[in-house]
Amino acid sequence: MFQTAFLSFLAGPNDFSDAQWQWTIYSLGVGFILLGIGIGALALFFIRRRTAGQLPLYFGFFVIFYAVRMFLREKALLSVFAISPGVANHLIRIITYTIALPALFFFVQIVEKRWKILFQWVLGVHVAFSVVAIVCEAAGYAPQAVDHTNSILVMFFWLILMVFLFQPLSTGQLPHELRVVRMGLVIFGILVIHANLAGFHLLPGRDVEPLGFLAFVCSLGYLVAHRIFTKEESLFAIQKELEIAEQIQTSILPREVPTLPGFNIAARYFPMSAVAGDFYDFLIPKPNQLGILIADVTGHGVPAALIASMLKVAFASQTPHAQDPARVLGGLNHALCGKFEEHFVTAAYIYADLDARTIRYAGAGHPPLLASNRSNGLARSIEQNGFFLGMFPEASYSSIEFPMNSGDRYVLYTDGLPESKNAIGDEFGIARCKKYLDSHPNLAAGALADGLLNEIGRWAERSSGQSQEDDMTLLVLDCQ
Repeated sequence: MFQTAFLSFLAGPNDFSDAQWQWTIYSLGVGFILLGIGIGALALFFIRRRTAGQLPLYFGFFVIFYAVRMFLREKALLSVFAISPGVANHLIRIITYTIALPALFFFVQIVEKRWKILFQWVLGVHVAFSVVAIVCEAAGYAPQAVDHTNSILVMFFWLILMVFLFQPLSTGQLPHELRVVRMGLVIFGILVIHANLAGFHLLPGRDVEPLGFLAFVCSLGYLVAHRIFTKEESLFAIQKELEIAEQIQTSILPREVPTLPGFNIAARYFPMSAVAGDFYDFLIPKPNQLGILIADVTGHGVPAALIASMLKVAFASQTPHAQDPARVLGGLNHALCGKFEEHFVTAAYIYADLDARTIRYAGAGHPPLLASNRSNGLARSIEQNGFFLGMFPEASYSSIEFPMNSGDRYVLYTDGLPESKNAIGDEFGIARCKKYLDSHPNLAAGALADGLLNEIGRWAERSSGQSQEDDMTLLVLDCQ
């Protein structure tokens, strides 16, 4: 069918002169260029939607509307495809009433804040008018009044656009890409004025307004491309910084767990994003002595990771009194207070002395320690909490001490584990953590940590592509 129509188009109606055919080919050429630009913009929107934003979408529809209206005005093309002038005229009028909408949506995205409200008001008025105008067109009611109203609204839109582009911004000089748009608008305006004067036979020549619109479209296309490339460069820089932050955070975590006779230790660390606020570390003040710190900074991302890196330095300085958990937490609190305002840190510290066969524990607003004996005891929670770290300079902490027995198991974790939710919003909870410890007493520390995390993953029903809701860190200490 298309081949037949194309051959008919080449043959052409007999009542068209060579000059008319030349002008038709010129108009169709410009129209196809515009159509290609519009389709390309829409393709860019769908292919690179994450970085492109909405600008290519509005730009593409604006250009396509104009190109389609150009095609509908060509009598030769209508005769080839057997489109009646009445239908074409209705379509032209509908496009004329709505073509300003994507342009307004476009400029609402790019104007500065003080102009945005004005453009949004104009957009709202034009949306309401377009609905009324289409209804009137369908009913055949007052077409002349609708045309006059549309002309006034369009002229007002172009007027505020010119004021925006030619009046200096509050931030200073107009950005380079907007200066290009201003130049395109000037060219378009000059050719529109020429077309109107030529229509009144005041100037020689024919209507070359489409060339002016093409120049304006090219300037808008430059703006879209510039904004997309700038955004992608910014995202690339942010991604690079995140990669560096991730490397730094990885470097502050222990490369491996300590290997001490009488202890079996497992550590699992799963951040929610590239960088996180969970932290853990070890101190070995003397042979057969071990200190374990676990901490959770509120929030996520780079700010939380920076505070976690501060913990690394502060914790290393606590080595001289590592055997006193209350003093360790007090020292960390003193080091962190005054360094930040919107964040705080929960932490727990356990000290194990194999020679004295004692365990000491203290917490700072952290989830309770879980303890069990692998041979003859049920898991229990131990809570000895003071204020969280970093907010109260005068906060004091206390610790508890209990004997270490062969087969004892201690589990430290951050709140991302018990607060993991299933599909209906129920949390996994500490009770289920204890139940898992009770039902798997013979698992080694590493196998127990992996099994508990898998159990939580099944509870939360996370698919392979779904991210977790919070950072999760788990430490298991088995006393042999």
